[in-house]
Amino acid sequence: MKKNRIYKGNSLISFPESFTIIDIETTGLSPDYDKIIEVSALKVVNHVVTDSFSSLIKPTSDIDGIYIDSFIVDLTGITNEMLANAPDPLPTLHDYFSFLGNDILLGHNINFDINFLYDYSEKLFSRPLENNFIDTMRISRRLHPEKPHHRLSDLCARYSIDNSAAHRSLADCNTTFECYNALCNDIIVCFGTLEGFVQFCAKASKDNHYIRVSDITPSTTNIDISNPLYGKVFVFTGTLEKMPRKEAMQLVVDHGGTNGSSVTKSTNYLVLGNNDYCSLIKDGKSNKQKKAENLKLQGYDIDIISENVFYDMLEDI
Repeated sequence: MKKNRIYKGNSLISFPESFTIIDIETTGLSPDYDKIIEVSALKVVNHVVTDSFSSLIKPTSDIDGIYIDSFIVDLTGITNEMLANAPDPLPTLHDYFSFLGNDILLGHNINFDINFLYDYSEKLFSRPLENNFIDTMRISRRLHPEKPHHRLSDLCARYSIDNSAAHRSLADCNTTFECYNALCNDIIVCFGTLEGFVQFCAKASKDNHYIRVSDITPSTTNIDISNPLYGKVFVFTGTLEKMPRKEAMQLVVDHGGTNGSSVTKSTNYLVLGNNDYCSLIKDGKSNKQKKAENLKLQGYDIDIISENVFYDMLEDI
């Protein structure tokens, strides 16, 4: 179930002179079940790093002294012994959030970090994290849609940036800053100015929002009628992370499915994109999602799925 973070800040494609870079390390991927074990930040003023914050955090554990598994140890280099002597979450995160202040936050795949920090802020301090944020992964995807991957390691390889200290949060903050600067230089080469890229992205988002389902027609006649998309009606809401919505809609029709522009009693699947990119979403759910939930409660054959589940369906074909 998608968690409602209704006061979460807006995801921006913007290039401010001052901001704070963030990165965290965790025991796993789920804010519902996993814990933060390290937080770091770099304060950037007029394009120059002026201050930093970094600390391990001792997570709670059901087994005394065992906080993380061997995979996380191997990935991060953070050990259970290091965490046993780390400070507790409450004072550390109090100081960390004070360091962040109201700054615009910048990070790579920053939604991951924001979601963890938002939930911790609500749980520990009874207030949401409302900072607007910039995602260098999102910028990279818009700048180079032809590239298959946009991980931090991919950007480091593209721009010849050292990534040998990956998966420690302060090192990743520094690496993200280098990648951000490289992206800015790349944008100026391609678009002339950073503002030109911002305008390009705004126009692309507007054009993508007004896709007509009637314009999406099959590009093949070789369709397997046993595939899970065949004969099903799909509706998309929010911004997709991995591809433009038009490409996802093309995949639907190429596998014998149908796209809908709105949720109706005939809709079989509502695919949830990232509503964080939509300024109209104020309570965590789009109107399409609310309508789909109501129809499902009435017994209609409609499933509400994430973007990743949609891709899993394609892999089953």
